[in-house]
Amino acid sequence: MYSRKDIKVKRLVIKIGTTSLTLDNGKLDLRKIDRLAWVISDLRNKGYEIILVSSGSIAVGAARLKLPERPRDIKGKQASSSVGQAILMQIYESMFTQYNQIVSQILITKDELSNNERIINARNTFFTLIEWSVIPIVNENDTISIEELGFSDNDSLSAYVAELIESDMLIILSDIDGLYDSDPRKNPDAKLIRSLYSIDGYIESMAGDSSSSLGTGGMATKIAAAKTLSEKGIHTVITSGKDPHIIYDILDGKDVGTFIFGKER
Repeated sequence: MYSRKDIKVKRLVIKIGTTSLTLDNGKLDLRKIDRLAWVISDLRNKGYEIILVSSGSIAVGAARLKLPERPRDIKGKQASSSVGQAILMQIYESMFTQYNQIVSQILITKDELSNNERIINARNTFFTLIEWSVIPIVNENDTISIEELGFSDNDSLSAYVAELIESDMLIILSDIDGLYDSDPRKNPDAKLIRSLYSIDGYIESMAGDSSSSLGTGGMATKIAAAKTLSEKGIHTVITSGKDPHIIYDILDGKDVGTFIFGKER
């Protein structure tokens, strides 16, 4: 078995969740977004090919609209996303521009990629943007998608993107340090699982739900995403999004988060 330090990464998908982008009041944490833009821009300058999958549009839209809580119904989610996505991209554009990086927006709906022609078109778009040194920022097109045909959460979306573009690694920045053997919010003695070479039913049973009212993806969705990618030879790291500089530690092979190894290609 190989170790983290043996992993060579060139193409990287980074997924950041809503709770890692927002303050407790639901508004955007601009300082953290600036740090994220700085880290990604620095890595891009070093030759990494990076795609950012960003949640947050619904929560940001709800905050701008001064709604009492994140909408639960489909029409409320779609309307909030329509407002929030514009705000989110405006901020990303501003943050990345100050570091001399070009970003693009890609909104994906699962049912739009239901045939080979559309899959090929999506791949060609990603690969052309990467060739042009553009950083694609991806989200689900919540304004038109419906739950029955959607990805349901951006953990699944990020796994789909990582597989689509043949990424070397997916980093999921979350509101928790990684996968624990029990719920760390309830059990102070819970232990972080540092490395996994396979995901079986026992591991899946450890994955609990997120306690956040802002995000949609719990640990179960992250483990499911990692399991899918592991079969394709793509590594996944689940770790805290509190400080985006942790991405450096991951790429340096340091022992942070939960590392799920992809099967050797």
